[in-house]
Order: sequence, then structure tokens, then C-alpha cells
Amino acid sequence: MVQEIIKIRADATVKEAVEMMNKHGIGCLIAIKNGKPIGIMTERDILKRVIPESKNPEKAQVSEVMSTPLIVGGPDMYVEDAARLMFKKNIKKLPIMENGKLVGLLTLSDIARIAHIQPPFKVIRELVK
Repeated sequence: MVQEIIKIRADATVKEAVEMMNKHGIGCLIAIKNGKPIGIMTERDILKRVIPESKNPEKAQVSEVMSTPLIVGGPDMYVEDAARLMFKKNIKKLPIMENGKLVGLLTLSDIARIAHIQPPFKVIRELVK
């Protein structure tokens, strides 16, 4: 998992979020309100909720387009269980929380990177059938 998570205020504009994603070369941001993670804004959210609805990215807030509720995993969960949760919830990015604090982000890309190192996970074989 990635441990350096880029966050953005939920009341920031979509334009600010896109600029931040481009600056860091990433595909998602964790939306924060009062210091707590409350949602995730992904490239897909922009494609589904900004462009088709012709929302003005300079005025629309992250909170209007982010995915919520935030689906999270824990640092001690098995990778197979994380992959199962991601497939079940149809998400590609899983924030990792420990004691109420955001500690990482696991992506399907992360899982794919380790698949060539370790034998393919049984759960992934089951899910792609």
C-alpha cells in the first residue's frame, strides 16, 4: 500500500482537486472534513459526475462529486480479503484506516504488482471466473 496519501478539503473546488491530482500524478484524493476522511474523489467521479452534468469545475466542490461513504480496510487484513472487498464493492482504491487514522491506500494496481512476485491469489482467480 501507499503510505503517503494526498488529501484535499471536501469544500475545495473540483478544479483545485484536478490540479492537485495532476501535480502529484495520481488518480484519487481522500476528501477531508474537520480533519477526518469522509470520501474519495477519483478520476472516475469526475467523468461520471462533473463532465456529463456540465458542472463548472471552478465552482463545484469535491463534496458534490466524491464517492461516499468511504469504504475502508485495516492494516492487518489479508491482501486476499482486501481484494475481495474491492471486487464486492466495485472499487479500485481502498483507504486503510487504523484507530480512526488514515494510514495508507491500497489499489488494484498495487495488488497486480505483487501478483507476479507471489503465486496468484486464490480470491482473484475466483473473482475473475
